[in-house]
Amino acid sequence: MALAIARDLDMLGCKQNNERRQNGLEGHIVTMFLRYHHKCLSWSTTLTAKKFLRKFLQSYQTRNSSSSNSKPYFITTPIFYVNAAPHLGHLYCCLLADASARWQTLKGRPSFFTTGTDEHGLKIQQAAASCHQLPGEFCDAVSKQFKFLFDTADIKYDSFQRTTDERHIKAVTAFWRRLEKAGHIYQGSYAGWYSVSDEAFLTDEDVEEKTLSDGKTKKVSRESGHVVIWTEEKNYMFKLSDFQQDLLHWLNSHPIYPTQLESQVRHMVQTLPDLSVTRDRERLAWGIPVPGDDSQTIYVWLDALINYISALGYPHRDISPWPPDCQIIGKDILRFHAVYWPAFLIAAGLEPPPKLVVHSHWLADNVKMSKSLGNVVDPVDKMGQFGVDGFRYFLLKEGSLSSDCSYSDKRVAERINTDLANTLGNLLGRCTAPSVNRTQGLPSLSEEGLFEFLSQEEREAHHTLYNLPEQVDHLIEQFQFPKALDLVMSKLHWANAFVQTHEPWVLSKIVASGTMAEGRHDKRSQQEYEIQAAQAHLDIVLHVAMETLRVSGIILQAVVPDLSARLLTRLGISESERTYRHAQMPCTEGHRGLGEKIVLYKKVDAGS
Repeated sequence: MALAIARDLDMLGCKQNNERRQNGLEGHIVTMFLRYHHKCLSWSTTLTAKKFLRKFLQSYQTRNSSSSNSKPYFITTPIFYVNAAPHLGHLYCCLLADASARWQTLKGRPSFFTTGTDEHGLKIQQAAASCHQLPGEFCDAVSKQFKFLFDTADIKYDSFQRTTDERHIKAVTAFWRRLEKAGHIYQGSYAGWYSVSDEAFLTDEDVEEKTLSDGKTKKVSRESGHVVIWTEEKNYMFKLSDFQQDLLHWLNSHPIYPTQLESQVRHMVQTLPDLSVTRDRERLAWGIPVPGDDSQTIYVWLDALINYISALGYPHRDISPWPPDCQIIGKDILRFHAVYWPAFLIAAGLEPPPKLVVHSHWLADNVKMSKSLGNVVDPVDKMGQFGVDGFRYFLLKEGSLSSDCSYSDKRVAERINTDLANTLGNLLGRCTAPSVNRTQGLPSLSEEGLFEFLSQEEREAHHTLYNLPEQVDHLIEQFQFPKALDLVMSKLHWANAFVQTHEPWVLSKIVASGTMAEGRHDKRSQQEYEIQAAQAHLDIVLHVAMETLRVSGIILQAVVPDLSARLLTRLGISESERTYRHAQMPCTEGHRGLGEKIVLYKKVDAGS
């Protein structure tokens, strides 16, 4: 079959030069075919041979028409619902994506990072009405708040999606037609529970009775706790039940992280009734109308999920970066991304994402944030109080994927002061103070000095410094930012203790005393020896400590970009020497002078 495809490729204009054909073009195509076949089998059991061959040919053409084999690192966050102002969880989710994209760029791989706002649905319609605004005006105002938050936090997204944008509406319409043409959508009726807050249809198994704070007993969602209402209406249904085996097959590739959530998703997949994918337009006018039937509005989640491909220009241009390397979501929208989304994609002949990273929520002093309790944290306000990089650092250092995290101003101040102001800032100050670093540069490394002035344990610790980037990379690839930052801080703690042990300020005084005593010929020989020894010892101490700062600063660019830039500039590191590769390479020769003196990070106060 693969050799037949080789002939088809020639017919499609994919001929390569004779030399390449002689060197094994057919073998190359066979290899690609087998790899692609294995990849498709990981997510679909129902892909027909004809469709598979067409997809393979498209993939082959895309690869060979590209000037580079480097696929961008494609990462997404959800588009956030604009029924209320952005909160801490929104920022944390975007920081995970931002730091991951920056890390890939640091390693030399281009990245493409999308986020945005979800602006359709009954909840938006109701929120706008309560504010006496038109839905479009309401969405514009809240979407701007999200952009302002992300821009303030130095989030470097490549595409900010809005579901009210015309290009997105066209993409949703095209996707709907594709599902409809393939026979996956039919007219029917829905009778069941609906959560307006979650914009979710629920089965009897998904709801329970609960006594609310007002003393009334109502049906609520087991997952979110939000009140549900009974809904009966005629609409369009998606044949979700047809994709149970495909979803289970996809789950066998273990795309859900943390992995303990996989069993939860498998339980969801065990019972898969067909899904209502429209609402009566008389009930929900704020949304995209069904193509050819203006009486129905496309379900907000089908609409919203398409943003991931509309960001790539679907359906009007090649979406070859698809599938994303990683999609980051909050645990409250797991069902939509781990059940509905892969089913929609497989139905449309597109590959589901290979990795879903699911994060937990942020609490305020271990209590759920709510307006009624007055404990909602405004992330913009907190960045003004603690600084942008400090707040970024806290969230990534203290955040967790597997369990809810507790926020308090006290914890933020303690973390920033301990790690950034003290551990990192003090080490920089000690190494660059003119009284200690008299030449204001990085001394070159003397191998003899390493053995003369450092213990075996200290030498080993210094040499393992250049393994740090790879160790951190392993953790960041698994989104274990707290552990990755622990490794960096551990190295910096060691460097501080190393400096404290060797007391470079004492060594500097010995060197300085020799300069002041110049001309005392009777003791010059002994004094010169002591001065030379002190200078050699001082150079080794400064070199080891400043190299630890350099490597740590390069790594930390993904988390605290502005602070890292100022740190590396102070160390005299040019922008062209701040890559992952440079962090793996010792700087043995020393270098030119340092940058201007700075206070790296001022201590912060938690306030009252």
